[in-house]
Amino acid sequence: MDVKEIVDAMQQIVGATSMASAADDMAPHFIDWRKRHTGTSACVVFPRKTEDVAKVLVFCNDHGIKVFPQGGNTSTCGGSVPDEDGNSIVLNLAKMNQIIEVNAQNNSMTVQAGCILADVQTAADQVDRLFPLTLGAEGSCQIGGNLATNAGGTNVVRFGNARDLVLGIEAVLPDGRIWNGLRTLRKNNSGYDLKHLFIGAEGTLGIITAASLKLFPRPCARATAILGFANVQHAVDEGIKLQMQFPGELVALELISKSEFDISLRHAAQTRNPFEATPEWIVLVELAATSGTSEAWTDRMTDYLRAAFEDSIILDAVVAASEQQRADFWKIRHSITESNVREGMGITHDIAVPTYCIPAFIQQAGKALERHFPEAVPVVVGHMGDGNLHYIAMFSHNYWAQLADHRKTQLKLSHLLYDISAAMGGTFSAEHGIGSLHVPEMSIYKDPVEIGLMHSVKALLDPHDTMNPGRVLPRP
Repeated sequence: MDVKEIVDAMQQIVGATSMASAADDMAPHFIDWRKRHTGTSACVVFPRKTEDVAKVLVFCNDHGIKVFPQGGNTSTCGGSVPDEDGNSIVLNLAKMNQIIEVNAQNNSMTVQAGCILADVQTAADQVDRLFPLTLGAEGSCQIGGNLATNAGGTNVVRFGNARDLVLGIEAVLPDGRIWNGLRTLRKNNSGYDLKHLFIGAEGTLGIITAASLKLFPRPCARATAILGFANVQHAVDEGIKLQMQFPGELVALELISKSEFDISLRHAAQTRNPFEATPEWIVLVELAATSGTSEAWTDRMTDYLRAAFEDSIILDAVVAASEQQRADFWKIRHSITESNVREGMGITHDIAVPTYCIPAFIQQAGKALERHFPEAVPVVVGHMGDGNLHYIAMFSHNYWAQLADHRKTQLKLSHLLYDISAAMGGTFSAEHGIGSLHVPEMSIYKDPVEIGLMHSVKALLDPHDTMNPGRVLPRP
């Protein structure tokens, strides 16, 4: 079918007000927010209900039209924009944004996939509950995309990834069948747990249209501190001790290098350095409790840190004395991604290794960068509690612009680091997903049997490769 035929067909299915075909209207959906991945399609479709999604997929599957699902378009791996073919559609769920039910008694919430993550958090808060998934893009990312990529964020150390926060899902299969698995049970041992096929599949097996989510008691007390260390080994050692000291209350344990900390302070508005002199390594730690007071937990944290300080492990520590000071600490952390975009061309690596291996990884990665890419500055931010590091090689915009082959440079750099991670039993993708960017790595670092099983699942559910083609899986 040509572009006009596709546009006409989509208009008949969802209506003229639920799609975009003008160039200016479609443009924001054809490029990722970092402006590194681009594509095109015949139109962008905005279904309003699950049945519309099903009708769209039936038509596309029958007529060989590729479908590129899209949420808030906050992917960092090229997974949320179409390819360059043009005879495809983008299916954006932004108009499916209803919170269907909030059940405080059952500690559950059922929402449509287009709900903004921050709105889900707010709805939980309004019934004195917590939905703990939190990340820098929460004001624009959609819960369907969070589940499709098995998003992580800063609370994984306590609550797990997005996968761990789901009770049930509703999904539309590539052939248009609707699977309603919106259960809110904690225990259901009646066969295969099919929801996990779609969580983390990045829309390659079907489209998540709704989800039932776990809620938790809302913390009534918090204690937050920012710590400084002379080296990363001390930072990791202290992080492990904190996890042992506060096993039920530790919700965040974020590692930041001095180079990254300075970038955030340099580019983020209304931030200030809590340290008199920025240490080489910084750890942002937060406790959250459902009993006691913030003052009491802050005192407990202060007492613990005082002992560590006396052992000369911690060089400096600032404990938040108010909610505003806590917010100031987190603003530095949450401003990192946008600040890096302003600083230069940062080639980000979303690796994970066992937590105790972090110092060895950083040492080896630094040596590799110095040897092969001396023009780059190593910049590190990570969720230390679960071993997930965003190891960034920061190039100046001018240097990057002068390179002849960006893709070749990026692959060489990334594989140097991924080899180090793999040797430590780690991964090249901890929370960002695969998208189109990391498809080559799947063939290199995944077991062939594992890849074969994934292809079998894909062939079973999507034999015509209708859904998000060229994403996640290498060509068989």
